[in-house]
Amino acid sequence: MKLSLKIMASLLLALLAVSPALAAEKNPLDNWKTKFDPSGAKYRYILSNVTHPVVEGAAVGYRIRDRVWKESNGELYVDFRPLSQLGGEKDVISKLKMGAIHGMMSSSVAAANIAGPLGVVNLPYVVDTFDKLDTFRNTPELWDPFARSAERRGLKVVDITGYGPYGWATNSPVKSLEDAKKVNFRIAQAPVNIDFYKDWGLKFTVMPWPDVPQALQTGVITGLDHTAIICNITKKFQIAKNFTELNYAQGLFVHLINKRWLNKLPENLQKILITAIEEESADTRIRTRKQHQEQVAKAKEAGVTFYQLSDAERATLIEQAQPVYEKWGEMVGVDYLKKVQATLN
Repeated sequence: MKLSLKIMASLLLALLAVSPALAAEKNPLDNWKTKFDPSGAKYRYILSNVTHPVVEGAAVGYRIRDRVWKESNGELYVDFRPLSQLGGEKDVISKLKMGAIHGMMSSSVAAANIAGPLGVVNLPYVVDTFDKLDTFRNTPELWDPFARSAERRGLKVVDITGYGPYGWATNSPVKSLEDAKKVNFRIAQAPVNIDFYKDWGLKFTVMPWPDVPQALQTGVITGLDHTAIICNITKKFQIAKNFTELNYAQGLFVHLINKRWLNKLPENLQKILITAIEEESADTRIRTRKQHQEQVAKAKEAGVTFYQLSDAERATLIEQAQPVYEKWGEMVGVDYLKKVQATLN
């Protein structure tokens, strides 16, 4: 009994010692707190995203929040919830369809599960550069079918932001496809990624994002399929100190709204919200270009080495992905895919 009391006393002292440190720990979203009291808003727009707002493509949610609050004179509050506060993307999509959540800035790989045409941006070497993304967004013949495709699910696609072009962060240098065959890549939990990695003949592991740090440290995976922005900001480059600029696709967030909720909003507030999303998203695409350049420069300064595949090997990846274009073309829409490819190339 005396021994138990001593142990309990020791634990209590340890907790008391740790508590001040816990209390002093900064909330990761402190920098984005509102400078106004939203409690008096007549309407609330609940908007979800999985990413930290230090990424420009996600921070747009807060810029939309502040702009809409000002322009609506406090009538409409955009309640932005980043960092998966409302759950994983699969669960949030279900809540969005039901109207329990009103809006979502969904990753493009998750959005493809909502409507086939939304998957066009995930196909390798289709919408793969910043310039092509701008052309895609600003060409009605390409954008309108993409934006309308979710309507049968009760959702409206308003706009897109992003987090940069995809590449390979690896423990050992990957200068060629032969080098790539020695790597076990972590890829997203997305059917299209699985398909083209199979066609590329590369070793891969489908893994949830929270499991990546430990897997990278322990060698369960030796490479990571993601963007330079995300790899640098989330400190993946501290382990994987090489990055191959594959640039096969842009990491995107697709801004979706529940149409039933939107239609119940007064027309003047609908206009304020949609205009704010469109204009802030356009500005954010410019910010993302800059952030990509900044994060690449910071990574290089920290000792990360960047590589590019030759034009011939890039052509090989496109050729090997032909089965993916055929398979996913049926879901995206064969004619639509061909139009996108022809316009952007």
